[in-house]
Amino acid sequence: MDAREKEQVLSDLIQIHSVNGNELAVANYLHSLFARHGLAATVAPFGNQRANLILEAGHGDRVLGLTSHMDTVAVGDPAAWHHPPFAATRIGDRIYGRGAADAKGGLAAMALALIELHEAGALPGRVRLLATAGEEYGTPGANRLVEAGYARDLAGLVVGEATGGKVVYAHAGSINYQVTSHGKAAHSSRPQDGVNALTPLVDFFTREATLFADAAHDPALGAVQHSVTVLTGGDQVNSLPATAKLAGNVRPTPSFSNQAVIGRLQDLVDQVAAAHPGARLELEVIHDFYPVTAAPEGPLAQLALKAARTAFGTEPQLTTINGATDASVFVKAQPDLPVVVLGPAAWENSHQVDEWTTVSSYLATIEAYKQLVTGFFA
Repeated sequence: MDAREKEQVLSDLIQIHSVNGNELAVANYLHSLFARHGLAATVAPFGNQRANLILEAGHGDRVLGLTSHMDTVAVGDPAAWHHPPFAATRIGDRIYGRGAADAKGGLAAMALALIELHEAGALPGRVRLLATAGEEYGTPGANRLVEAGYARDLAGLVVGEATGGKVVYAHAGSINYQVTSHGKAAHSSRPQDGVNALTPLVDFFTREATLFADAAHDPALGAVQHSVTVLTGGDQVNSLPATAKLAGNVRPTPSFSNQAVIGRLQDLVDQVAAAHPGARLELEVIHDFYPVTAAPEGPLAQLALKAARTAFGTEPQLTTINGATDASVFVKAQPDLPVVVLGPAAWENSHQVDEWTTVSSYLATIEAYKQLVTGFFA
């Protein structure tokens, strides 16, 4: 393909509306694209227009995994966008649209890298592309792929999220949790007859601010990041609420594990409940994603660094991020799986109004993936 045809693939993907769903349309598009170039992919639907796509190319015992996701986050207020979010508008070197950075740029680049290697007869080993559903919320696609065994035999994994050509060798995990408070309803003129369900949650909110202050500092990822992000309760101003809910997010690290985070949250729930007689608190862990690390001096990270340096013509950085990716799910099958994250656009462009990537970084990423695949099996 020439550069214009490669750009068209990215534009086509951006124009497919896959906000928190509808990945089946993306998977079918990729399936047809691969078929036109002699590659047989498998679309794995699981209802409600959701699907994964799996492509196995090349031969050999060692398997290199490539993964990127097909869903995007919501647009928000369309009126706030200067360019229609699903039009894939090209202005100068930039292409605008929801998913341009996160993560259809990386997804398209991986697909085209494999097509070009296949057509050149230059696939030196066995590569498995895992295009996932639901990475932005709940990771149902990645979990299904792990359950089906697709991550069990991987020798390395490259994640196509936005990094602006930087090589990410570690990222935090992510725990989403909810605390439900059960009190007793009463008229606001007689609060002594009830138990305000909001009160213990306000106490939890206050104590949570320092809950991880003494958590071990990770050499690569730093401090445990944490926030209470949702507090709801009550529906009438003159009634004490019988139920209220609080939700938050914590980013575990290898130095302060998911189990340690959950244990500390449960301890705090128990302490708050004991401090408020009549109230009952329940902790629910909604999502539990693991941190991901690879040795920065390890073969995969150094190979990705070399590939990015050559393809982008710059001196890329080895770095870390606190965001999570589908790799947090795939490492459940292999806790020591070497992982790197590399893609076009900047991480900061993800989830933004007027999200964009540059065509030049997208084309460079295709070349970087080709060199990375070739070098992995050298």
